[in-house]
Amino acid sequence: MRHVLSILDFSRKDAEAILRRARQMKVEKHRSKLLEGRTVVLIFEKASTRTRISFEVGIRQLGGQSLLMTPAESQLGRNEPLKDTARVLSRYADALVVRTFGQNVLETLVEYGSIPVINALTDMYHPCQVMSDMLTMYERTPDFEQLKVAWIGDGNNMAHSFINAAARFPFTLALACPKGYQPDPAILAKAVEQGAKIELSDDPKKAASGAHYLNTDVWASMGQEEEQKLREAAFEGYQVDGALMALAAPDCKFLHCLPAHRGEEVSEEVFEGPASVVFDQAENRLHMQKAIMEWVFA
Repeated sequence: MRHVLSILDFSRKDAEAILRRARQMKVEKHRSKLLEGRTVVLIFEKASTRTRISFEVGIRQLGGQSLLMTPAESQLGRNEPLKDTARVLSRYADALVVRTFGQNVLETLVEYGSIPVINALTDMYHPCQVMSDMLTMYERTPDFEQLKVAWIGDGNNMAHSFINAAARFPFTLALACPKGYQPDPAILAKAVEQGAKIELSDDPKKAASGAHYLNTDVWASMGQEEEQKLREAAFEGYQVDGALMALAAPDCKFLHCLPAHRGEEVSEEVFEGPASVVFDQAENRLHMQKAIMEWVFA
C-alpha cells in the first residue's frame, strides 16, 4: 500500500515519473475510470480553496467520488480517538486525503487504518503543492541540473517540502530565512544526506542572485495570526519585489502557493507582472493531484 506523507515517500525514479505523467495528463486533458466505484474521503481540519477543489475535481476526472469531512460535521470535533476514526473510515472508503495541523495525525491514520493516506497539508509538509510547483518549473525548464530555485521567507512546511524535493530532483535550492524562522535542521540534514544541493542563509539577496525561480509564502500562515506583527518585523527586507527580482536570472519566474498577501511577502508589481506564473502553478495542482492518485492506486 502506498501513502504520501512527504515527497520522500517517492523514490527518485517515482518522483520523476509522476512529474512526467502529470505533464502528460495536462496535455491530454486526461480522464479515466481508475477510481470508478471508489470513494475518497477528504478530511479537512484547515480551510482550503485550491487543495480541496483540485482534489475533488481530480477524483471525479478519474471516475471516483469524494466526501468532505470537517470537525464541525463529524466526531473529529468531539474528540473521538483518531485511531477509531482511522479504523472506521477504512471500512467505508478507499483512501483519505488529509489537511490538518500535526504530521502525527497522518502517522496515526496510517498506523491504525488500512487504506492509503495522502498529505494535503500539515504544519510540517505540503508535498502535493511542491510537486505541483516542480511541474510548473518542469514545463519551462525540464533540465533541472543547472537550475537554481530560491526560497525567500519562512522555513515552514513549504520550505520543508522544497528541501525534500531537492533530495529527489537535481536542482540547487537556495533558502533565505530570518534567524528564528529557519527550517527544521533534521529535515535539512536528511535531505543533504540523500544528495540535495542546498544553500541556507538569512540573506534574500544572496538566495535570489542568479536564481531561475523565486518562491515565497505568507509570513503568517493559518494558526499563526497572533504572530502577525511579530513576523512582519522579523521578515522586514524579505519581500519579493522588483529589486530582488532584478538580482535573479534574466528570465526568472515568480512562484507563490497562494493565497498571497500583496504588499507583504510580494509586491503588487511582481505578483501581477510578466514574471509571475502563480495561476499556471495553481492550475497544476489539478494535474499533479491526479498523477499522485494514479501512483497511489497503481
